[in-house]
Amino acid sequence: MAYKIKWSPRAASNFENICNYIARDSEYYAALFAKKVNAIIKSIPQFPKAGRIVPEYKKDENLRERIYKNYRIVYRLKGGIVEIVAICHGAKPLEDL
Repeated sequence: MAYKIKWSPRAASNFENICNYIARDSEYYAALFAKKVNAIIKSIPQFPKAGRIVPEYKKDENLRERIYKNYRIVYRLKGGIVEIVAICHGAKPLEDL
């Protein structure tokens, strides 16, 4: 099945805020972070179940995550869609999804 990627408003806001935070110290590293996270997200449709099941939501096999450095890229599989639901620092508790 060919999955399409959809960003939730929360995930888009998370991503923008993280990039802006990193850019305060280094625009170069903010751009590098954005490039790497986008590459991971673009790779998800090829192997959507390669990400681990989100530990806080063990009963939902469609809620998965990929890790990049200290950040969690949380996504949900719905029909033919990969919905990016949150991007957050691993040290922060995951909000209700």
